[in-house]
Amino acid sequence: MAEKVLMKGNEAIAEAAIIAGCRHYFGYPITPQTEIAAYMAKRMPKIGGTFLQAESELAAISMVYGASAAGKRVMTSSSSPGISLKSEGISYIAGSDLPAVIVNAQRGGPGLGGIQPSQSDYFQATRGGGHGDYHMIVLTPDSVQEMAELTVKAFDLADKYRMPVMILADGTIGQMMEPVSFDFEVKAAPQKPWATTGTQMKRSHNVVNSLYLKPDELERTNFERFEKYETIKKNEALYEEYMMDDAEIVVAAFGIAARVSKNAVVAARKEGIKVGLIRPVTVWPFPDEPFAKAAKTAKQFISVELSMGQMIEDVKLATGCKVPVTLCNRVGGMIPSPAEVLDAIRNAAKGGKN
Repeated sequence: MAEKVLMKGNEAIAEAAIIAGCRHYFGYPITPQTEIAAYMAKRMPKIGGTFLQAESELAAISMVYGASAAGKRVMTSSSSPGISLKSEGISYIAGSDLPAVIVNAQRGGPGLGGIQPSQSDYFQATRGGGHGDYHMIVLTPDSVQEMAELTVKAFDLADKYRMPVMILADGTIGQMMEPVSFDFEVKAAPQKPWATTGTQMKRSHNVVNSLYLKPDELERTNFERFEKYETIKKNEALYEEYMMDDAEIVVAAFGIAARVSKNAVVAARKEGIKVGLIRPVTVWPFPDEPFAKAAKTAKQFISVELSMGQMIEDVKLATGCKVPVTLCNRVGGMIPSPAEVLDAIRNAAKGGKN
């Protein structure tokens, strides 16, 4: 049996990034993700890596841009307001077709909001977040183990598709402690012939840039990029199904909301209610297929969120609006309890739509 270590979710992300070959981390402290930066500050100097606490979030994401352009595996992390400040740089990274890993341990908003967990950055993450036409791959862990595993996967996907990948966590998963194993497969970083590493007079210059002054060239580039996005939609959507074989009511949830919802699903099953759960592991690309399949037989969907209702829109789209979709939510740093989710399931079983 693989050895397990008791760690916080934030620490697991940092250690997994190092295992994945990340040797460059640029960030800025903000609750509730500061443990990532603190961990990197201790570990990076010991392994010949670079840790730099930038003067601002804008500076940190610009450093990520530069290190990625040089072909390095690089990561930054922040929490909701800090991600907003990084959004311009993320757009530049996407527009330059560069790989990078960005961690968002979400907190309540808008504005400074609070320091408690939230899932209200869903739109920001799945709809781009910065200016222009682009996407990020967005991974949503629901355990400390997945914090580690999905971080490694994030680096692989970023390199595979030359694009930013976001770990969309929340303050609870980041702060909770669980046993975690780091005994998983790690792929070697691929060769990057496009990187700006100096020609050594052996090749032509590589140029990394997101500026296109000719409109037809920019249009062509955007169309090509979205062709890549379609490939990602077909091949990279991830999800978990739980007790879905005969489910007439379907709960949709990710992150900490999914963990709460599983307990409610088990309790509802004991009451004879045929309910199951679909947990998106990627929220971009959103796993449309299992929702569309479930919509053929289910009577109602319930979207459980730590927001005012953001993922619910993707659930409705995935189900073709063929089945009612209701919202069970808490916001401002509050988390729905299993009892609250169970009440929503009971209401749905009785035919309720509110």
